[in-house]
Amino acid sequence: MIYEHPLAYVLGLEGIALMRAYAGEHDRAFIERRLAEIRTFLDGDSLSGAAVEVASVDTVEGYRIWAQTYDGPNASFDLDEPFIREIVDALPVGDALDAACGTGRIAAYLAGRGHRVRGLDSSPDMLERARLRAPQAEFELGDLSSLPMPDESVDLVVCSLALTHVPALGPTLAEFARVLRPGGHLVLADIHPEGVALGVVPPVRLPDGRPGRVATYRHLVGDYLRAALAAGLRVRRCEEPLHPPGRPGERSEVLQSWDVWPWALRDLAPEAAHAAIAGTPSMLLWHFQREKASLPES
Repeated sequence: MIYEHPLAYVLGLEGIALMRAYAGEHDRAFIERRLAEIRTFLDGDSLSGAAVEVASVDTVEGYRIWAQTYDGPNASFDLDEPFIREIVDALPVGDALDAACGTGRIAAYLAGRGHRVRGLDSSPDMLERARLRAPQAEFELGDLSSLPMPDESVDLVVCSLALTHVPALGPTLAEFARVLRPGGHLVLADIHPEGVALGVVPPVRLPDGRPGRVATYRHLVGDYLRAALAAGLRVRRCEEPLHPPGRPGERSEVLQSWDVWPWALRDLAPEAAHAAIAGTPSMLLWHFQREKASLPES
């Protein structure tokens, strides 16, 4: 069970903002506003009784619920799709795997590019929608840590918005490398570990109305790199698109429903939230390539 307290989250944002001020990013007036705002939150009682106990939900159950609304609006699609398209558009047509395919948005794109596509997901509900969305692709139920595919059977693997739900990256990246042909490409896109640390974890409402979050794990950049290198994959590209600088919004005095936490909680302390989040990475994007077979010694 996860204990989510809005006051704790807001104070956490204030703390991150103050640490950045300590590093020289903000002036004395900013620090004094942060300290005054913290005192206001601590002296008030509007958030004191608003804590929520949240269930941790496995991916099958979580995506069964989320499948109904997964495709929109989802701001992450605006970040991962341009990167995926840029990489894939430069590759020759071949056999492609959309790993953790969800509702089939990437599979449909790959098929539209002429690839022979297989989609794999652990959620029957997501697969049902994928089959309708991309009828020219083949879809099956399966797990990322044990792909139901022979060795060296695909030229391309794409996996987006899934690896934060995997407890350990090593087995999954080893499976991706196993099914890739020598010289094959792997494209990964996921929420940045800094975002996971700030509570960017999918929320769902359980059938009885209780709040839940899909089990999510924070994998550091080095975790991806170590797992990839151990699997015989080499880095072709790595991107960490940043949250736009922008400006703080207006402060809200209203605590919104849990369903829009943590994003809505940032409106309670917009200047602190802006200082804590603006300019930090929003996603982690990778392009790997499986090492080509070495030539035999003469």
